[in-house]
Amino acid sequence: MISLQNVKKHYHMGEVLVKALDGVSFEIEKGEFVAIVGPSGSGKSTLMNILGCLDVVTDGVYALNGKKIREYDENDLAEIRNASIGFVFQQFNLLPSFTAIENVMVPLTYARVGRKAREVKAKTLLSSVGLGDRMTHKPTELSGGQQQRVSIARALANDPDIILADEPTGALDSKTGQEVLRLLQSLNRQGKTILIITHDMAIARYARRIIRLKDGLVESDTVNTEVNDDVQ
Repeated sequence: MISLQNVKKHYHMGEVLVKALDGVSFEIEKGEFVAIVGPSGSGKSTLMNILGCLDVVTDGVYALNGKKIREYDENDLAEIRNASIGFVFQQFNLLPSFTAIENVMVPLTYARVGRKAREVKAKTLLSSVGLGDRMTHKPTELSGGQQQRVSIARALANDPDIILADEPTGALDSKTGQEVLRLLQSLNRQGKTILIITHDMAIARYARRIIRLKDGLVESDTVNTEVNDDVQ
């Protein structure tokens, strides 16, 4: 599903050349649950932007479902993001004036789904994440954990191939964060490919595979044999 071959991302800060990624290679198969871990400055945020088609490589090849992303223009990338990648952010990124159901309907609107079908799909998704009784509430009327569940329902709206979660528990307390991570595990068991970007190894241990970055390179890529999973 995902293939990175010697991916580099270089940019200038004044006269200084910054090598945010300097030769990253790995593959991720459909249905995997992978955590990409690294400290500040390791390149994980840059890698997230590339994986999410928010940025393009300086050199090397990033292919998604066999398609080389570098060959697409911005309009094509926007369509790929909306159809193939569901984003979950640390700060939820919900529209404050929209209700939960209206927030979930946003990507469906971009996909030109009809109004009635959007409502049905959004209601189904909110119910699936345990918010069937909070559909008409606005973000300020929801707890942090509930807002993140709305964000996850929104990420699922167009049935994407990949859920890309950037520090998804960073704004949550420990108990609520664990609930969100278990929800992501449940989605993975249903066949979704889950990628978590995090600096926290305690979060990474919910994944089945851990890729560690350091100084723009893959430091290690290992199977997690001690998954933090209450279901197992």
